Amino acid sequence: MSRTVAPWERKREVFVKAEDETNPQFGCSPEKKPAEALLKCGVINLDKPAGPSSHEVAAWTKRLMCVDSVGHGGTLEA
Repeated sequence: MSRTVAPWERKREVFVKAEDETNPQFGCSPEKKPAEALLKCGVINLDKPAGPSSHEVAAWTKRLMCVDSVGHGGTLEA
C-alpha cells in the first residue's frame, strides 16, 4: 500500500501566467493596500478559546479593531 503524502511534504510551485502592473486609477496590488482598506473588506480567522461566547468575542474584536460592525459565519464554539 502506498503512503499518502502530507500537505506540508508536497513540493509547491508558483506559476505566473503573465506579469503586469495595476493601473493606479483602478486600485493597487494587495501587498500595497493600506490597512484601512484591508479592514473594510477583510476576514480575520480567529481560533476562539473555550469560555467566552461568540457574541463576546465579536464585541471584543469590534472594540479592538475600532470598527462599526463585526460578524461571524457559523458557530465559534469549540
